[in-house]
Amino acid sequence: MPNSVSDRSTAPKKARAAAAAKSGSAAKTAKAFKAVAGQPLTEQDIRRMSDADYMSEPQLQYFRDLLLQQRKEVLDRQTEVKERLHQRETFADPADRATAEEEHWLDLRLRERESLLLRKIDESLRRIAEKEYGYCEVTGEAIGIPRLLARPTATVCVDVKGQNEQIEAQYRDR
Repeated sequence: MPNSVSDRSTAPKKARAAAAAKSGSAAKTAKAFKAVAGQPLTEQDIRRMSDADYMSEPQLQYFRDLLLQQRKEVLDRQTEVKERLHQRETFADPADRATAEEEHWLDLRLRERESLLLRKIDESLRRIAEKEYGYCEVTGEAIGIPRLLARPTATVCVDVKGQNEQIEAQYRDR
């Protein structure tokens, strides 16, 4: 892991430069892989691709499409929540009113979480456009296909995330 701040800022650039150096053959392999399939890549195709194909154009396109699909789903859910929040009902029974208020509170919480997810998706799409997607913001190392498939908005590798969680747990326990 880099020791100084300047090392941290150049680490992602160095990793991308190394990836770009090998991307000539990687792009050919990925294109050949896609041409054989004759259709967009699937999750299985992405998992089977070699390390040399990491964040090649077909993989970036796969994650771009995945993120755009997730973005559409989030926007659809936000619309549904907004409509539910604008519904006004009067309740004679205090229990019904309490239930409605609880649902209202849960909708507000969902809307807040969805807006955070939407920002992360937009940030990931920006990183794809700038060819920074798939690389840890801290170390510059590859995040890894399995992690990106599980969490397409990931910005740090598993090691950094684990360290961050340990630090959070230490401060939370006090």
